[in-house]
Amino acid sequence: MALETLDPNPVWVAEAYSDTVEVLEGYRDEVTYKIWGGDWCKDCRAKLPDFGAALAAAGVSDGHIEEYELDQDKQGPGVEEYDIEFIPTVVVERDGEELARFVEDEPVPIAVYLADKLEEALGPPNQAR
Repeated sequence: MALETLDPNPVWVAEAYSDTVEVLEGYRDEVTYKIWGGDWCKDCRAKLPDFGAALAAAGVSDGHIEEYELDQDKQGPGVEEYDIEFIPTVVVERDGEELARFVEDEPVPIAVYLADKLEEALGPPNQAR
């Protein structure tokens, strides 16, 4: 089941986050975004639409996005395996290795946080790929 809260925010402005979008775009074919949330969750409703818009602006395909909808007890697929306690949680992996993790209350938007962590882990993306 897809998370409706991940539907892109139609008023999100990619140009305002051009550096973030550039990083996400640079790694769009290399990483997978695993997203845990719930349409009932106020934090998810507040944060995931902008993240969905950032992924769309970066051209990240559905094949690189895995959505896990949790119930109100925060139970669902992958919760135990990935030690999910708070939502939204987004784990970024490459070849099964966790590169970055956003958990609910980071002080910056999900896309900005993950782009910074991806650059720390992998360096600036090579746009000439």
